[in-house]
This record gives sequence, C-alpha cells and structure tokens, in this order.
Amino acid sequence: MSTARFQPTTTLAAASAACAFSSSVKHHLGFALRLPRNNSVFRSHSIRRRNLSVFAMSAVSDPLEVCVKASITVPNKLGDCPFCQRVLLTMEEKHLPYDMKLVDLDNKPEWFLKLSPEGKVPVVKLEDKWVPDSDVITQSLEERFPDPQLGTPPEKASVGSKIFSTFIGFLKSKDASDGTEQALLNELSALNDYIKENGPFINGEKVSAADLSLGPKLYHLEIALGHYKKWSVPESLPYVKSYMKAIFSLDSFVKTRALPEDVIAGWRPKVMG
Repeated sequence: MSTARFQPTTTLAAASAACAFSSSVKHHLGFALRLPRNNSVFRSHSIRRRNLSVFAMSAVSDPLEVCVKASITVPNKLGDCPFCQRVLLTMEEKHLPYDMKLVDLDNKPEWFLKLSPEGKVPVVKLEDKWVPDSDVITQSLEERFPDPQLGTPPEKASVGSKIFSTFIGFLKSKDASDGTEQALLNELSALNDYIKENGPFINGEKVSAADLSLGPKLYHLEIALGHYKKWSVPESLPYVKSYMKAIFSLDSFVKTRALPEDVIAGWRPKVMG
C-alpha cells in the first residue's frame, strides 16, 4: 500500500485569508454594534464572518482517508478509476485535505478487504466508518462540508448521464454498423445543445457535482476512443469540446487525473475481450 497526504494548494492561503478577514470584520463590528441589530450591513458582516469561520474549520480538519485505485503502469501513482477521481475532485474543490491510499486491485491486500469486503474503490472514512460508492461519498461530503456548495439542482443533475454507457458500448463494438457510434453521438449532441444554452458548466457559471462526475468519464472517452478507434469528438460539437477543455484544465482535475497510459491499459480487457 502506498499512502500520500494531499493538502489542496489553495487551502492554507485561503484559511489565512479567512482568518485575516475575520479579524478585519471583528474590528469593524466594534462600530457596527452601535447600529440597530436589523441593519443590513451588520447582517452582511455577520453572514460573511460565519461563512468564513465554517471554511476555516474545514480547511484545518484532520485529513480524510480515501482508498483509490493504484496505477498499473507506474509505481505509487493514482490509477485510472473515474469514480475515484470524482471523489478526489470533490475533496479538492471543497479544499479538504486527504490521505490517499493506493490499492492494487489485481492483488487486493487483506487490510483493504476488511474495510471494503466487496473489494471496490473508492471508499472514504467518515466518522470512523468506511463509506463506499462515489454517489454516497460525494453526497456525504456535501452534507458534512457544505462550503463551497457543489450540489447540482435535481433538474440538471442527469445532464450527460448516458454518455458513459454509450461510450462503453461504442468502445467494445466490433461492428461499425451496429448503431453504437450514433448512440454516443446522440448523447454528445444533447450535451452540446445544453451547454450552448446553459454553459459553460452544467449548472451555469460555476462547477458543480455533475461536472465532477461527468468530467472524468469524458477524459476516459477521449483517451480510450482516440487510442483504440482513432476517434475524437467531432468539430460539429464545439460546445462539448469547449466544455471538456474547461473541465480538463481545472487545477483540481490536473492534480487528480490518471496517466493516459493507465486509461489505455485499464480499458484494454473490455476492448480485447
């Protein structure tokens, strides 16, 4: 097992800024206390101070333990699981420090099977309990660490949700006329139209949980289809291409993405099988 402790690059600076700003607010509140309690400026300062306090507490919390897939091509590197990356992206975007435990899924150690009997990743330790499933984990993180908010409105949460399954169908296909390519193009076209009207991200101007789920899957799509089928997202879908570029260039994404060679190796059994 390899363990690496990660402190999001913005955390310490942000926490320091939060403390400095909190002191500044306290100074100003010395005058604000002479104002009526319902004064809007007072309420604004109180709200901002409370939000900064929550952020600062989350920034200095003990690192979260998370088990993820290890690379199969390079020692002591993160592997190619898009669901693991989704969880790591959530932690990064929420500025949460974490201890990443790399697990060799081809030779699962006993300690890992004790905490994850099904032998699946990711799993995260929350309040002394190991929690599996990226859906459950990310929702739990949102509830425990609500600042910054990453939740996607229910009516937008399913945007792009069928892309991954249609990508896999096309990747595995041996028949060029079986309709799997068109099925994928249909889903990508729907995403293109949606981003054109609502972008640059699924929930508008800011990244949300839906982007952190879809982004890693599009990363796998780009690498695997490019390698095995010499296929890429067509130029006729410019908003999908710009969306992918925006997601892939996030600092959190660059920090948590798998090596291309791991993505290629990870999909080889499905392609060759």
